[in-house]
Amino acid sequence: METTGGIQASLSGRYAVALFELARDGNALDTVASSLGAIKAAIAESADFKSLINNPVLSRDAAGKTIAAVASSMGIDALTTKFLGVLAANRRLSQLPAVIRAYETLLSNHKGEVRAEVTSAHPLDSNQVTALQQNLRARVGRDVALDAKVDPAILGGLVVKIGSQMIDSSIRTRLNSLAQAMKG
Repeated sequence: METTGGIQASLSGRYAVALFELARDGNALDTVASSLGAIKAAIAESADFKSLINNPVLSRDAAGKTIAAVASSMGIDALTTKFLGVLAANRRLSQLPAVIRAYETLLSNHKGEVRAEVTSAHPLDSNQVTALQQNLRARVGRDVALDAKVDPAILGGLVVKIGSQMIDSSIRTRLNSLAQAMKG
């Protein structure tokens, strides 16, 4: 498997590579990705879950039992549940968001896709996502997997990051540029 040095160099990246290799060997890449997507959503939506994974006071045993119970109630697959137990036993649950991002990158590379982080002022509907993917595919020449985020502070437009490239068409940036032009 080919991975970038940046992913393997980080602690979360090493965990993600290990999970990816186990999932690949067990033909469960998409199953694990689905489970990690559910966990990612839970971290974003639940303050209690976010505080659980970031709680340094919780003992290894308690963290392991709690994360196993949460995984069971969420219907997380067995491999991902065991992986969460390893993170809890090693006191690395706080690394979970970074592990998920690294896994998503590894999976995209494996599928020949490029990952794009898209920030919009309002949630994008499925037609907008499809159109954006088609436009980005035409621009980069490969399929594009989107990580959509919402940030009302950009006022409108989009901010798209693909690797080290950033396309910022947000109204906030345009207004800031106009203000700078008017100053001088």
